[in-house]
Formats: sequence, C-alpha cells, structure tokens
Amino acid sequence: MSDHEQAQAQSQDENQIMAERRLKLKAIREKGIAYPNDFKRSHFAKPLQDDHADKEAEALEAEKIEVAVAGRMMLKRVMGKASFATMQDVSGRIQAFISRDNVGEDVYADFKRWDMGDIIAVKGLLFKTKTGELTVQATEVRLLSKNIRPLPEKFHGMTDQEQKYRQRYADLIMSEESRETFIKRSKIIQKVRDVMVGEGYLEVETPMMHPIPGGASAKPFVTHHNALDMPLYLRIAPELYLKRLVVGGLERVFEINRNFRNEGMSTRHNPEFTMIEFYEAYSDYQRMMDMTETIIRECALVSCGSTTVTYQGKEVDLGKPFDRFTIVGAIKHYNPQYTDAQLSDAAWVASEIKRLGGKLPPAPGLGSLQLALFEECAESLLWNPTFIIDYPVEVSPLARGSDTQPGLTERFELFIVGREHANGYSELNDPEDQAARFQAQVAQKDAGDDEAMHYDADYIRAMEYGLPPTGGCGIGIDRLVMLLTDAPSIRDVILFPHMRME
Repeated sequence: MSDHEQAQAQSQDENQIMAERRLKLKAIREKGIAYPNDFKRSHFAKPLQDDHADKEAEALEAEKIEVAVAGRMMLKRVMGKASFATMQDVSGRIQAFISRDNVGEDVYADFKRWDMGDIIAVKGLLFKTKTGELTVQATEVRLLSKNIRPLPEKFHGMTDQEQKYRQRYADLIMSEESRETFIKRSKIIQKVRDVMVGEGYLEVETPMMHPIPGGASAKPFVTHHNALDMPLYLRIAPELYLKRLVVGGLERVFEINRNFRNEGMSTRHNPEFTMIEFYEAYSDYQRMMDMTETIIRECALVSCGSTTVTYQGKEVDLGKPFDRFTIVGAIKHYNPQYTDAQLSDAAWVASEIKRLGGKLPPAPGLGSLQLALFEECAESLLWNPTFIIDYPVEVSPLARGSDTQPGLTERFELFIVGREHANGYSELNDPEDQAARFQAQVAQKDAGDDEAMHYDADYIRAMEYGLPPTGGCGIGIDRLVMLLTDAPSIRDVILFPHMRME
C-alpha cells in the first residue's frame, strides 16, 4: 500500500471513529449537560504520588484519604464488574479503580462506553494495588469533556515532526518530553526574571509597534495604522526605547520581549522570537558579560540541576569562567596557519572568505572582513561558552567606541555550541557620534542593505538630554532553552512555531 493509500485509509478510519463518538455525544446531550463545569479538584497526580510513595498499603488505607482528581483518560482496562483507568493531568498520571458496586450499575455502564482521550473526574479513597501502584478507589466518576477526535497511536505518539509543530496540543497530550520542555522553558524565563529583580533591575514594557524600526540590523515586518494613516513596524528590538528610559532616570531596566524579523527560517531562526534585553547605567560591557554568565548558570541549575549539560550528545561546561577572544584571536586560535600579516591585509582576507565559500560583507573595511572570516572558520568551533569581544565600528552602530583601539567598539557576542546566544556592549552615549553612525546606516540602506538602520531623530533628541555611561545586553531565550533542553531545532522550544498554511 502506498503512503497516499495508507493516509487515505487512516483518514477514513478516523472519520468513522469520530462519527461513532458524535453519536455517543448526542446520547449524552439527550440525558442532560454534556460538558459540566461544577467539578472541584482537590489534588494533582504527581504530588499525590510523591507524598504517598513510601507508605505501606495498610497504613495508607488506614488514613482514609479522600481525593478528587481529574484528567484525560490515557489507559483503560475493563474487567467485567470492575475496571482501571489512568488519568493524566498537568503534573503526571494516576490510576483509578472503578467498580460497579461502588459507583452504581448505570454509571458503570456509562463508563464502559467512554473513550480514550475523554476527560474524566474521579472522587474516592486512596489505596495501593498488589503491585504497589497508588490508585483512587472511585466512589464517584464523571465525564467532563467528550473526546471526539481520536488520540494519536498510543505506543508511538506523534512521529511526524511537522504534525507535532502544527498540532502542539496533540503533541503535549502524547509526549511527556514535550511537556517537560515547555515546563523547563517557563522555569528558565522565571529564573531570568528572578536574577534581574535580585540585581535591582526594573521590569518594563515598551512598544511592539514602532514608527521607525531600530535597535538591531534586521528587516522588519510592516503594517499600517488606519486611524493615523501611517506605516508601523513590528519591533526588531526594544533597545532604543529601553535606553530612552535610562535617559529618564530608570537606571536599571529589563524587558523579556517578543521580537519580529522578516527574515529566513531555519533550525535556529523563527520570525517571532523571545529575548531578554537589559540596560544598566554606570556600567560597561565587562559587567554585562558577568551578568550574562550569571543568568545562564542560574538557568542551567534551575532547569537541569547542574552547570554541566549535554547538547546533542556532547558535554557543555557552563560552570567555569567563559573564554574571551577578540575576533582575530579566535581566528588564530582555531586556524594557527594564518599569520598576523595575512589577517591585516583586507584583500587577502576577502580572497580567503571567497575561497571558503562565504559572502563578502556589505560594509567595507578590514574589521567587517575579519568578522566575516571568523564566521566562516571559527564560529562553529566555539562549543563551550566563549565571548568574542571588541567588534569593528562598521558592524556595531550602537556600541561605544574603544578609547584605546581606534575602529573597534566595546562589544561582545556570546557563542555556545557554535551559535550566538547573546550580544552586548558599552552603549554609545555621544549623541553626535550616534547621529553620524545613523547617517552611515542610512547610506548603507540607500545602497541596498535592507537590514541597515533608519535615522531615529527622537532617539538622538533623547540622547541630547544626556545618557549616562551604560552597559546593555540581549540574550536569546529560545536558543538558551534549546541548549538547556537538548533541542535540535528552535521549533521544538516554541509552542506554536510559524509554518506555511496547510
């Protein structure tokens, strides 16, 4: 049988099952309320399992602990006058024992007609079976929500990766691993928030629709505001608004933000993604690197219980101080055959980038060429956490220039498992320098660079009031979750990743 024929047969089977279940639902409606909402749960499955794991059966029965639990029926074993059902709630699973003598003949007859995937409620006393499994001996059992569409095949779950992304609700029902990934994601975000608040940062909210896109080099999504009759851009970064707040005297601010970039999609890129950006007055990029190390270690501990994690079969050590290299230092470390003379020769660097199959950068200059060569010959080799520091001015339009190294800025990017995880710098706080850099970006945009920045006159006006010396940083939450949950694709850590319409 071909794949198409198999899919067609499966669809016909599914349609038949759904038709049968709709008939069952019709019969339930004729008896009364089909989807009741008056049940009150007293306990969750996993806490019950944890609290009573070490108790002997006799001691547990003597306590006569009454519970009311609810969840999706994932297993069902009918054995004449008594049956077992396994319910799954957000915390885990627990078994129920339903007997005709305890719940009544009519209710038990109804129960036997219920289907896998139905959401049920059980009240009763806790006991342990002969095999030691914690179980609720039902005195009452109710159908709360009828399952019409059959669950994916129970032994293999959802094996089609695209289907998992499109139907995340079904994936979460069937896959404990998926549920655990998104529970960890929530813990990671909460830990990020806890670290920032503990350091005296104020959480703020800034606009998601901007009159001028800024704060990063990226192509924006464009929309239109009808009442104002003006274009608006979904934000590519909150940076310029957060720094306006530092001008206003909110000296430590952060935002866990959704950003939108109208760019390609890959295992590492989604057009909508989550970052934390934070800014601290009277600080610099050295402090931002220290903060980044702290955040990542704390997130590893809360999600993995250790600062040593495994990603795609290879160990990553997040516990020791992160390495720090300049761009040229990293190139030479991983490619000792290159000489200082070669790396200082723009024409040679350009020819080497071409030889390696890379693209020449749109911004001319030795610094941007060295960065492009780094991306070709060193970036993918940075497995353990490594800060690459002191980026060239032409690719860092918002970073403060170095006082000791002309042409460079006080900027870093953090790489782990060969991919960027964070970007930060000492912020440029000279309004005249910033205005000149905006003008240079405008010239690049006019020359065809879609990702170059616009000129933001209001941000320059804010800077003219005085931006104190400031450090800033952005950390990609999705990539951090990928690292800490051993996820190969960004779609595995976003609940509803963007995909083409079916």
